[in-house]
Amino acid sequence: MHIDDFDYYLPEELIAQHPTDKRDASRLLVADRDSGILEHRHFYNILDYLNPGDCLVMNNSKVIPARLFGTKEITGAKVEFLLIKRIKDDIWEAMVRPGKKLHVGDRVSFSEDGSLSAKIMEHGEGGTRIVRFEYEGDFHELLERIGKIPLPPYIERESDEEDKERYQTVYCKEEGSVAAPTAGLHFTEELIENALEKGIKIAYVTLHVGIGTFRPVKCEKVEEHKMHFEEYEIDEENATIINATKKAGGRIISVGTTSTRTVESAAAPDGTVIPGRGKTDIFIYPGYHFKVIDRLITNFHLPKSTLLMLISALYNREKILEIYKEAVEQKYRFFSYGDAMLIK
Repeated sequence: MHIDDFDYYLPEELIAQHPTDKRDASRLLVADRDSGILEHRHFYNILDYLNPGDCLVMNNSKVIPARLFGTKEITGAKVEFLLIKRIKDDIWEAMVRPGKKLHVGDRVSFSEDGSLSAKIMEHGEGGTRIVRFEYEGDFHELLERIGKIPLPPYIERESDEEDKERYQTVYCKEEGSVAAPTAGLHFTEELIENALEKGIKIAYVTLHVGIGTFRPVKCEKVEEHKMHFEEYEIDEENATIINATKKAGGRIISVGTTSTRTVESAAAPDGTVIPGRGKTDIFIYPGYHFKVIDRLITNFHLPKSTLLMLISALYNREKILEIYKEAVEQKYRFFSYGDAMLIK
């Protein structure tokens, strides 16, 4: 398959720059794979399509305020860090800019009172740096105070206080992502309570979304693309919920592509989800056989992206592109703060 097979036209004005006033007020495009019928609803209607005994799988990873603005000690040059992942203790891998001005041994200060600084220890892969933080107090509290939420590059504004709440799911728990599992942004606490009251089970998994989610596919042949590794975890309790649902004949509805990649990575060939921690670079594109999930709640994804390839694997590439054309014509809002789609 060629990368251009996953391209589509998207007017720039349909790229959502802000969240909707209410999480579940976003629009919902429902695509029925059996009939081909499309319905235009709102996300608060999602429970109309779920049955008692079904299971929603949600990624409870929490976005950290991973963008840090500082000054290079001695020269005073302004620099920016984007934390990618913790390697161990106070040592992190980070994207830095301007990269040409930041060398091994350089020190950067991120606060006027000197409570947070970092030293560049070595070069990492792809132009990143391995850095060691030095600080006074609690590191995560300092990040919350000094750092900014790392919005995707297609949101053309700086993050603000609203994003600290709205670029997180209401069920986020485990810190570690640099991007939100955005399909979950539409859920409210009330909607989750209503789902449980209806007899719908909820299983939580954790996959920390890395910077690879922002990186474009550069290979012309889709099959040659290599995914970046991301860490995931499924505990025994939640693996049991998923496996029991499958055994009882219930449907597994994945909330987002990250939840999908997590359970598919953790599944044995027979579809049994194995609890534990791991790293995954699973790349799902047309031809992939899904072992666990039956339905998918997802946002609208970038042209030529691995996420668009994943949903094309679940349905059909031509059908997905037709749906996206319809979504454009109906002026749905696209990407992280955009509207949602249910593939049923």
